[in-house]
Amino acid sequence: MITKRIIPCLDVRDGRVVKGVNFEGLRDVSSPVELAEFYDKNGADELVFYDITASAEGRALFTGALRETASKVFIPLTVGGGINTLEDFDRVLKCGADKVSVNSGAIRDPSLIEKAAKRYGDQCVVLSVDCKRVGGGYRVFARGGRDDTGIDAVEWVRRGVASGAGEIVLNSIDTDGVKGGFDIEMLRDVCGNAGVPVIASGGAGCAEDFIELFREAPFVDAGLAASIFHFREVEIPALKDKLAEAGVNVRRVRK
Repeated sequence: MITKRIIPCLDVRDGRVVKGVNFEGLRDVSSPVELAEFYDKNGADELVFYDITASAEGRALFTGALRETASKVFIPLTVGGGINTLEDFDRVLKCGADKVSVNSGAIRDPSLIEKAAKRYGDQCVVLSVDCKRVGGGYRVFARGGRDDTGIDAVEWVRRGVASGAGEIVLNSIDTDGVKGGFDIEMLRDVCGNAGVPVIASGGAGCAEDFIELFREAPFVDAGLAASIFHFREVEIPALKDKLAEAGVNVRRVRK
């Protein structure tokens, strides 16, 4: 049985971890280095590091905080934000990333997914999809959820996987930061037949939300969250204990 993963997300702006609601109203949380080190020692299976304003500001990802963060963790690290070229992939991989998440850069140049997969391998390329309900369907948004691209999310995921994306992160803008539970309907509709590992993002508010996620959407491989972990509302060791008790296969934390 495949082990389900628990993944904290570090949304980084100006070298600090921040968090908002529905991709807006960002507030300061902590140092990415300190948080990364904490999660590495407290049972996280992987870690995601997003430079959340790089695309919106039209700049490359800041590598200083990334390099220091990567030096403190021994779990897989996925990095995204301002990834527009193969050179950007190369730069963040050299800073210590294990996988590279591409979003707006792939929307601008869909061939980036295929080129990166051929150079670095499918397992290195993560397609991050910021998704929102529009007119009865699901649309892909760019620049940190600011711009409606008009792209159908179901088709975009299908195209990304066909081009070589080895993993999909589905970020529900509708449930981001709301803490009302993961967007299981969206996950089913958009990623139910993706054929690659799927990470659910947006909406986690308590341990029971993770139990519901893995029960109701068994094709989902991992649950990603930010504020509930950052503010210690949910502790990862306790979460994994509850998941295991509910019959979900997880990597337990050694005590």
